[in-house]
Amino acid sequence: MSSDQNHGFTTTISDGIAEIVINRPPVNALNDAGWHALAAEIRAAGQNPDARVIVLRSEGRGFCAGVDIKELDQHPEKIISVNKGNYDSFEAVHRCALPVIVAVHGFVLGGGIGLAGAADIVVASDCATFGVPEVDRGAMGGGAHLQRLFPVQKVRMMYFTGEPITAAEAYRLGAIETVVPRDQLREAALRIARVIAAKSTAMIRLAKESLNGIEDGNLEAKYRWEQGFTLQAYSEKDSAETRRAFVEKRDANFGK
Repeated sequence: MSSDQNHGFTTTISDGIAEIVINRPPVNALNDAGWHALAAEIRAAGQNPDARVIVLRSEGRGFCAGVDIKELDQHPEKIISVNKGNYDSFEAVHRCALPVIVAVHGFVLGGGIGLAGAADIVVASDCATFGVPEVDRGAMGGGAHLQRLFPVQKVRMMYFTGEPITAAEAYRLGAIETVVPRDQLREAALRIARVIAAKSTAMIRLAKESLNGIEDGNLEAKYRWEQGFTLQAYSEKDSAETRRAFVEKRDANFGK
């Protein structure tokens, strides 16, 4: 087992299954260093000869609340590095040589959407909700990965309103392989992982590469386009107000 508790995750490899578990209370929002470390960990797991499939999941109240808004409120200059950490983490999942199964519960927000949207297979607990509150946090991003999960008009409804959707609705829309009670989530992911791990690793690696190659468009290029608008958003005074309001637990005041 490798452990990076400072950055909020641990990794174990057993019977060909690499299990990466995020655990950074209270809401699994990773800071700047954490996103870079997670990207490196996923890449390492994908290159480990003992691994044949990866399961990415979390402990605690929810899967992932995205970036550490409090850190960005104190250090807005870190946005470029945080953007890079997000980009690298999502790319590490999507471009991993091995299939990546993401198991989500509770809130799936911001960077959590990026991880789930980059995955090969998503399983969810019945308590999971998917949301993109970026507009309300003074940022952009996540649309490309959300659009890999949901139809375009549903993505825009979620993005413009910030309103989340349930696991049941996500299942209805075809984004999720299965929905199970919270206490069965890990086993649901491992059950699929065992099926994949029993197959030829050479064939599975070829299948992953070929399937990535036939996708419409370039996921990373689309996300990079979005990130340019995050930087533009950060130049707006409303962006700083949204982060300050979030930290202070109040409604934002845009002076309209």
